[in-house]
Amino acid sequence: MMPRAWLVGALLLLAPGARAAADLDLEVTLEPATRRLEAVAELPPGGRTFQFALHDSLSVRAVRAPAGQPVAASIAGSRGDGTRIWRIAALAGVDRVRIAYGGTLPATETGRDHRQVLQRLPPMAAAAGSFLAAGSGWYPQPPLALFSYRVRVSVPGEQRAVVPGSLRVERLPRAAGDRYEAEFEFAQPTDGVDLMAAPWRVRERLLARAGVSPLRLRTYFPPALDAEPGLAEGYLADSARYLERYGGLIGAYPYDAFSIVASPLPTGLGMPTLTYLGVDVLRLPFIRATSLGHEVLHNWWGNGVYVDARMGNWSEGLTTFLADYAYAEERSAAAAHAMRLAWLRDAAALPASEQPALRDFRSRRHGAEATVGYGKAAMFFLALRDRIGAVAFAQGLREFWQAHRFRHASWDDLRRAFERAAGGDLRGVFAQWLDSRQLPAFSVEDAVASRSASGHRLRLTLRQTSPPLASRLPVEISGGAHSVTRWVDLTGERRLVDFDLDFPPASIRIDPQARTWRRLHEAELPLILRRWIGALQPRWLVVGGDAAFREAAATVVGRFFERPAALLAVGDLRPALTAGEAVMIVGTPAEVDAALLANGLPQQAQSLGGNATRGSARVWTVDSGPLLAVAARDAAALRSLARPLPHYGGQSWLVFDGAQASERGLWPAVAPVFAVRGEAPATRRQKPGEGARGSAVAPRSP
Repeated sequence: MMPRAWLVGALLLLAPGARAAADLDLEVTLEPATRRLEAVAELPPGGRTFQFALHDSLSVRAVRAPAGQPVAASIAGSRGDGTRIWRIAALAGVDRVRIAYGGTLPATETGRDHRQVLQRLPPMAAAAGSFLAAGSGWYPQPPLALFSYRVRVSVPGEQRAVVPGSLRVERLPRAAGDRYEAEFEFAQPTDGVDLMAAPWRVRERLLARAGVSPLRLRTYFPPALDAEPGLAEGYLADSARYLERYGGLIGAYPYDAFSIVASPLPTGLGMPTLTYLGVDVLRLPFIRATSLGHEVLHNWWGNGVYVDARMGNWSEGLTTFLADYAYAEERSAAAAHAMRLAWLRDAAALPASEQPALRDFRSRRHGAEATVGYGKAAMFFLALRDRIGAVAFAQGLREFWQAHRFRHASWDDLRRAFERAAGGDLRGVFAQWLDSRQLPAFSVEDAVASRSASGHRLRLTLRQTSPPLASRLPVEISGGAHSVTRWVDLTGERRLVDFDLDFPPASIRIDPQARTWRRLHEAELPLILRRWIGALQPRWLVVGGDAAFREAAATVVGRFFERPAALLAVGDLRPALTAGEAVMIVGTPAEVDAALLANGLPQQAQSLGGNATRGSARVWTVDSGPLLAVAARDAAALRSLARPLPHYGGQSWLVFDGAQASERGLWPAVAPVFAVRGEAPATRRQKPGEGARGSAVAPRSP
């Protein structure tokens, strides 16, 4: 794809091509300042009686059949989720109905945090930005699993509106009082309609494509964001690069547009033809190199091939593997290793009872689901690529895309595509990864070196936790300046294997590059915030500060933990730590240090070293507790942590300047090293396992 033109101006834009009738036709007038919505929906009722949900803020004005005759509508009940059920009867012989409806929408809740926007949202409107999500009940849903749509939208002249799909018509205001009007069409079958509006500045780039209409790339940014030098142009250029990349890997991009749309909410949503990202997120320097490509790829996985949610969500893991992880692999082997290790650390931070099966993952609402649906699933695709080879893996992706585009697909459909590409049965592989809730642990039970006719021999006994899984485990064998990695297949609790080597083995490391889904050894597990975020029964206490400080502490705690946290008295801190409870202590720096000292725990200077006095707030984990400490200069500094802190679950410590994490890191951790012993003299044979369990363990945090 090559740049064709830049296009900005008051023009009428028409997309070429024949236009079939849409299953759902919407005419929408939105007044963001007053939050008024008036709309007319035309759609097939699907039978003699038609029931549909509308948000509680909306009411049906009138219903008419094609000939114009009125039809009665009534409220049939409430679903308890903020929507009411409307019922239209006596529709015999009617193939289309026109439903006029409207009302005053709820105000846009810009105070929602990143977890809250993952829950069900009502349709929201405000002058600063409006978001009418597909599942919010802002339009009557057709009685079809998948449907096409056409949306004509009108907003005040200072506003712009966007709907996923092809932009067919756009009329820009030419004079004061004129309105902005646009028509969007989604001709492929889909399952929902989203509408967004805000006072954006729009930039556009057209890319020529052989044999088809140009690809329209756009940014919809608020004025301040649009004015940042090079930002919008960079997003357009990087979008073009990602579209070309995945078109070559999977198949041609299935739409004629892609837009980056700024949200007043902390969203990170992918929809067909666009991504809806929070304004603050768009400013982050790394987003274009990571999250943007992830959202572009969702136009193939999730918004191109739809997830059959009844049988689990494969889309997020596949997208994470082909985007986030692929970019890490391209940066360096160390970056890819760090990402795999982060997935395993997140999994280890979950209580055993919270380890869900991959097949149970539907969407990300909290940490446990993200750890499995993104991390474990991506690790599965890595293992699958290692097993069948990169060529067969890429062929399986292309076959899956061609067979299921704009259709629902399941894990089983994905398996069959890879089986055809690999020429083998993968049912057992998929079943174990999808159905097991285990995080298996592996250890060296015995390692004995001896001389052999060919040089040296290592007799290695490996053990895994019960019940055993079928696993492929990389084992690094080292001696002097030599090192080699051998893969061992384990199916039982124990496996004895012999290796012939051309050097004397001295030490062993199990999976040092973190390529196997497993429970990490204690030495590989620095304490990270995730352990507290997902705790089953978190506790917290506040020390020092005035009433405003304590109120800010409650706000931070409420947004940080995924489950309600119980308030702890200062005198109960030591018993809670002794019982192994997940405790967060919040306070001013001096009061936090005093509480740590009183309970025999290291103070800030001992834990954070040179970072102990930096920033407006500091957050760190204390291994000897274990304890999570938050020290903030004042109430304002503490309150500024409420939104960003839950995003740093993979860190051991952070320094904040306001809401910005200026420094962060992990406590030291390395894979343990197991010693190899020499074969015992004939006069005394060692017992199996004797001398084989020693390991050099990395230093832990204070």
